[in-house]
Amino acid sequence: MRLTAAVLFFTFTLFSCSDGKLEETKDPVSSVSKDSAPANRSERPAANPYNGVDVSPMDMVYYPVDYPKLKMAHTLTTPPLARVIYSRPHLQGRHIFHEVLKYDEAWRLGANEATELTLFKDAMVQDKKIKAGRYSLYCIPHTDTWTIAINSNIDTWGLEPDTARDVARFIVPVVKTRNSLEYFTMIFEKKDPEALLLMAWDDVEVRLPFRF
Repeated sequence: MRLTAAVLFFTFTLFSCSDGKLEETKDPVSSVSKDSAPANRSERPAANPYNGVDVSPMDMVYYPVDYPKLKMAHTLTTPPLARVIYSRPHLQGRHIFHEVLKYDEAWRLGANEATELTLFKDAMVQDKKIKAGRYSLYCIPHTDTWTIAINSNIDTWGLEPDTARDVARFIVPVVKTRNSLEYFTMIFEKKDPEALLLMAWDDVEVRLPFRF
């Protein structure tokens, strides 16, 4: 009697398990794709292990304006005339003068490395001829004018002005605007027959004219 009952219990259990196969327990499917949640990666990105991120990004401007794009579009086939490489500090809630710059003190026209001007062709800057080559740029800001210096000392960090290596100096007027420009900006503007190098920050603009 006990043997018969055991056989019946075993038979009932066997056929109640999906045709004799035990049903596997599966984990619920995650709603997050592998691309959005890669394995072994923390939610917050780690610090760059190769180099720190600079708060003053480097920028590069050409004359003619947007020269690399024009070259790639085959609109221009001649070499560029000028290029400026500089780093762009920003105000971060400060005012340009007294908090960042000081009147009558030399400034590198940017951040980090010295700002670099490359002339691919001889140019007339105001009334002075500047030969093709690489130069550094810096300025001395005053209330109503800025003194812009072209200097032969290149590939330097910061600014330790060696006036003996000044190639030329130029006085340009200050234009006050209603802007509050966060990032220091340099760009060439085309104004025939000149190319104007605009330097702008906060509510101040100055322009240095070039002729090629």
